[in-house]
Parts: sequence; C-alpha cells; structure tokens
Amino acid sequence: MENKQSFIAEARREQIIQACIDTLDELGYTNVSLTKVAKKAKVSTGLISYHFSGKMDLINQTLVHLFNKKLDFISGKVVREETAISQLKAYIEASLAYQVANYKNNIALIEIVFNAKDEEGVPYYKADDDEEDLLNVLLKEILLEGQKKQEFSNEFDVEMICVLIQGAIEESMLKNRASFSLEKYRDDLTRVITKIVM
Repeated sequence: MENKQSFIAEARREQIIQACIDTLDELGYTNVSLTKVAKKAKVSTGLISYHFSGKMDLINQTLVHLFNKKLDFISGKVVREETAISQLKAYIEASLAYQVANYKNNIALIEIVFNAKDEEGVPYYKADDDEEDLLNVLLKEILLEGQKKQEFSNEFDVEMICVLIQGAIEESMLKNRASFSLEKYRDDLTRVITKIVM
C-alpha cells in the first residue's frame, strides 16, 4: 500500500513539474504563479503546496528535473559506445537531438536560469555554484579518457574544448528550425571537433 502511495505521490509531483515547464514555456518566468501552474495541471493550489513548499521550491525542483532528464538522455547514449571518439560523437548527437525533441524544456531552463534569483537576490546564472555541471563532467571525462588512451591528441586543452563544444551545442538551441538544418549542423560540428581532438 505504501509503495502505491509513494508511486502516486511521485506521479503527481511529475505532473505538477510538467505543468510548471508548460507554464514557463507559455508565459515566461515572471508570469508563473502556483495558481497558473495548478490550472495547467488541473489540480488545486493546495495540492501543489502539499508537494512543494512554495513557488521557489517548485522552480528549483523543476530545474533539477530538467537537468536530470537531459543528463539521463545524453549519458544513456554515451555509455553504449566503447571508444572515446564514438562517445564524443554520441555526446554531440544526443545533445542536439535532445534539444529538438524537448524544445519546451529548453525554454523552461532558460527562463529559470536567466530570471530566478537565490536568497541573496543573485540571478542563478551569476551564482557561484560549487557543483560542476554533470554534463560538463561527462564531456570532460570523454576527452581526458581519449587523451589517456592516446585516441586523442594531447595538443588541445580539455577545458577549452568543453567550452567550445557546449557553446556550439547551446547556440543552436533557439535557431529557427525552418531555415536551419540540425542534421547538417551536427555533421559539421562533429567533423570540426573530430579534427581538433584527433
């Protein structure tokens, strides 16, 4: 019985977080309220308050959810590969594929990171975060392992190439899909990065 209740509670939390993502996508961060999220989720604001301590708790839990979904998707593709170069290609391809398949998630993530503030009033994008982005950790591990196994050159700086790859992936996030070929971009980006690391 307890397992069933925790499953139902988890499903309800997931439903509320998804409603928060949809509300962020449709209305933007400044217009998000528990009332609007409740309306979108078709639940009462009281039920949201049962699962989350307030708007900022919901926003923070949504942010964690967004990061975890992205990490799970990309790392799931990377771990299937055995060589560093195939892992690097899988990382780039999966990152770009995730963006296309989860456009609303991208918007929600941007809305939170660039508009939410911590307790001291510091915007999230400026906050000193002691925890390193786990996607960046994964990418760095691929590059370092490739250098260690001499699959990759030792001529490049791993940190710099991480910035280059992440920047190139994120820059494509909001491109107009009608005039932008993601497949061509993926192929060109993979080719350029491969030339740098080999």
